[in-house]
Amino acid sequence: MATFSLGKHPHVDLCDLLKLEGWVESGAQAKAVIDEGEVRVDGAIETRKRCKILAGQTVEFAGQRITVVA
Repeated sequence: MATFSLGKHPHVDLCDLLKLEGWVESGAQAKAVIDEGEVRVDGAIETRKRCKILAGQTVEFAGQRITVVA
């Protein structure tokens, strides 16, 4: 399973994570797929675009899955 490191940051916004991973091409596209209920955080549909993703959480979109680590 793929991982995303927060580095020195306490969290990453969900829409930013989708862009940083290259799962979407733009912030507008990230917000659209989140709005449409296509993104899951820890197995549950997440519709908050600026949801704070913390270490230990798993994000899924379009058949891809990533775990966030500190």
